[in-house]
Amino acid sequence: MLTGTTLTAAGIDAVALKPSEVDVSRASALDVDVVTVDYEGVEHLPDPDVLDALAGDREVRLTTPVRADGFDPLGDDSRLAALPESVGSVLVAGHPAYLSEAEASRPVAPRLREAAARTADPWVGTEGVERIAMAVGGTQFELLGPSAERDIEAVRSAGFEDQIAVYAPTVLTDDEDAILDAVGEYAARRKPVRDALPNDAATGANASGRAREVLSQAVRDYALVGDVETVAARVSRLEAAGADTVVAYPARGLDPVLS
Repeated sequence: MLTGTTLTAAGIDAVALKPSEVDVSRASALDVDVVTVDYEGVEHLPDPDVLDALAGDREVRLTTPVRADGFDPLGDDSRLAALPESVGSVLVAGHPAYLSEAEASRPVAPRLREAAARTADPWVGTEGVERIAMAVGGTQFELLGPSAERDIEAVRSAGFEDQIAVYAPTVLTDDEDAILDAVGEYAARRKPVRDALPNDAATGANASGRAREVLSQAVRDYALVGDVETVAARVSRLEAAGADTVVAYPARGLDPVLS
């Protein structure tokens, strides 16, 4: 079994958790310095006391969608106000799947700007709002992609000095079937991959032929997969390009990475 020390061996000292999939409190057993918690709707918000306890010996950040009721800095921010002071924020526009029609219609830019102004050391999710996030400043929280190293080098060369964090679904195994089952569907949602896949192609271990060929490359472009040495090598390349933190989302759950 892979243990928590394997994360360290792979150069990973931060994890992202989905509270609909795991008990967030179990992250206390992980050998990491930073834990971010994804937003998957109010029904999956962890109890503030759980987050506060987890923050006792590490940095903890809750993803806060600035257009959602309860987290809107220009409207109802009651849920944000209820968070312990020990818990930081990852400010995001918010995935439409977790927003009502009214919430999704709210302008992003003024809300991100106001939320960042109110937040000490904010992280700002860049997906879909890259230019706005860059203008707002703070730690840029980006999704791993095939051009990640090149893109990071470019913004560093242009003089960007704030922190850069990279979110990466992670599967620490060289078992190709296990990799595809864990992150094949995730990679298949990326437009270049979706366009390259045959219609109605399987995206898991049962993918075959052209679909399997496309997915095998895609999971390596959009996720950290492979044995510890392979993952550590990509983490090193990201850091050499200018990334400050690589945040691993354990795509197979916590059991494979808990000591």
